Amino acid sequence: MMPKFTANLTMMFNEVDFLDRFEQAARACFKGVEYLFPYGWSKEQLINELGKHHLEQVLHNLPAGNWQAGERGIACLPGREGEFQEGVGLAIDYAKALNCYRLNCLVGKTPQGIPSEKVRQTLVSNLRFAAMAMEKENIRLLVEPLNHQDIPEFYLARTHEALRLFKEVNHPNLWLQYDVYHMQIMEGNLTRTILNNLSRIAHIQIADNPGRHEPGTGEINFTNLFRFIDEAGYDGWIGCEYIPSGKTEDGLQWIKPYL
Repeated sequence: MMPKFTANLTMMFNEVDFLDRFEQAARACFKGVEYLFPYGWSKEQLINELGKHHLEQVLHNLPAGNWQAGERGIACLPGREGEFQEGVGLAIDYAKALNCYRLNCLVGKTPQGIPSEKVRQTLVSNLRFAAMAMEKENIRLLVEPLNHQDIPEFYLARTHEALRLFKEVNHPNLWLQYDVYHMQIMEGNLTRTILNNLSRIAHIQIADNPGRHEPGTGEINFTNLFRFIDEAGYDGWIGCEYIPSGKTEDGLQWIKPYL
């Protein structure tokens, strides 16, 4: 069994407009795609691109607040519960249309001046709502820790923090999105962490460190990492959520053995 890779169309193939990136991904032999948000395009436009190029929509995110203003999710923000619940509805609506069975929730930056118990309570309750709503539609709810170097105030920054949160939410439809780049910065020990938590990981994302570029540009030994993941029986997708160091196609040599 070989790892299955998705092209992250938010970051890759930026040489062309978004809707043209599906064709580029298919040409590069990707079978699956992911991206941050589908909401700027109609479901019909996206369905058309996926169908035309025989691609599977593997993952997208819940609406994450005002991205341009620096928000990175609203799940932990008291007072935004209504907006969060509407976002869950919209995400499910798109996911069903696109046959996408994984939705990632960015939990948000820790708000200032609000008691930590209130923030925690809001997050737990929002995640429980989303997990239940998605379970009814057979969609997995994923939660992703992010690093504090790039996003200093992000509420979840380590694997064990996410797992502790899952215990509090106490719902079976809560899964870990393990991003190798973010976790190399925050905790290292990649292989052991992945293997120890394989039963909770529903999606893996990759980029090398430093720089967040393609595998082979930094310090992570991806050849070994992919082998360990494979031997452990991980049968999910691995998302290429990296910033190409040059032209996207020129940086795809690393993936050739796996296609």
